Amino acid sequence: MSKYIVLVIDSFGIGEMPDVPDVRPQDIGANTCGHILERLPELNLPVMRRMGLMNALGYPVGCMTPSDIATFGRIGLQHEGGDTFVGHQEIMGTLPLPPLTLPFSAVIDEVENALRLKGFVTERIVLNDLSYLWVNNAVAIGDNLEADVGQVYNISANLSQVSFAQTLEIGRCVRACVKVGRVIAFGGEIDDSSSIRDAAEVRDGKYIGINAPRSGLYRKNFQVAHLGYGVDEKTQAPAKLHDVGIKTVLVGKVADIVSNEHGTSYMQLVDSQTILDITLKEISQPGDAFICTNIQETDLAGHAEDVERYADRLQVVDKSLAQFIDAMQPEDLLVVIADHGNDPTIGHSRHTREQVPLLVYQHGLPPVELGWRTTLSDVGASACDFFGAAKPQNGRSFLPLLSLNATTSTSPTPEKKP
Repeated sequence: MSKYIVLVIDSFGIGEMPDVPDVRPQDIGANTCGHILERLPELNLPVMRRMGLMNALGYPVGCMTPSDIATFGRIGLQHEGGDTFVGHQEIMGTLPLPPLTLPFSAVIDEVENALRLKGFVTERIVLNDLSYLWVNNAVAIGDNLEADVGQVYNISANLSQVSFAQTLEIGRCVRACVKVGRVIAFGGEIDDSSSIRDAAEVRDGKYIGINAPRSGLYRKNFQVAHLGYGVDEKTQAPAKLHDVGIKTVLVGKVADIVSNEHGTSYMQLVDSQTILDITLKEISQPGDAFICTNIQETDLAGHAEDVERYADRLQVVDKSLAQFIDAMQPEDLLVVIADHGNDPTIGHSRHTREQVPLLVYQHGLPPVELGWRTTLSDVGASACDFFGAAKPQNGRSFLPLLSLNATTSTSPTPEKKP
């Protein structure tokens, strides 16, 4: 009975990607992990340290030093930019495609007409000659300003005025009209919907939306759903594992954005401790399982440019990792990664394009450096290899580099960082 456990610490990057100077100059110098530890040199994450976090980072900071018992590597982002939705599809074995970039202003007419046909009351709010939609006096629709602009649209709702079910209905209506990679329907409870309108911003003279951290929607009873476009779930790890009878469990934000038709999904969860407790419960269950968990509150702290909050969430994760390890059986495998960066010290509130750590643990596993992996899909490919399932669309298993207690893996060599 074996489990392959993936913990995604959302946005916990370890330094800019090599192509950042050419493709994202605003992220030059980004290093989410390194800069948090430099700001807070007394921050201690003992489990992640032993698993090789500083080995992956490449240098010691404060009380955090490299480990001589770690199995670790570094993973590059194959998708463009640094996006949670696309990043998780990549983790599950999808080959990332070049994203469609289109400002919301290019589709506002079609979206507004569709909403009106469904009975919603819409108004155009103008800022610097650009408009976003204001729906039922409580919901804003416009460009996402936190991801790569033009690739994601946001539905930002005051859940004190409209229900989340109604917010989702608006989101699905928008999703049916547009072809960008993601539509995010989310909201929280705030006293006055004008706080959403007051957080409207224009970026680069062509994108208009709501600055979500400034709106206050994250603070109370936050709920979210991610509505994707153009992803073939049949080529991903959960479907491949289902084909060989392996239970698949998704917990947290990953459950909101990855298809898991035949598995168990714990959706619309944000609180880190709740998510980690559910994961521990699933690790302790009998039987084989693929478990993937996302910790979103680190990413939210990055968007808020809040170093102390980010560090606090990392400590919560580290304590739970100790519990995970105690609960693991000899053949279970634990993989800790991230999906991009979100450096709270870089000077902007958007994701940063960073490589991410790859930390692997099994009881008694000899230490080994896994090198530079070119895609997050290697995690999903390794999960399929672990259980003897067919490969997903994309990725290479790293299991051949390990001396596991049990594995079906066969074959070759580590990749070198360019």
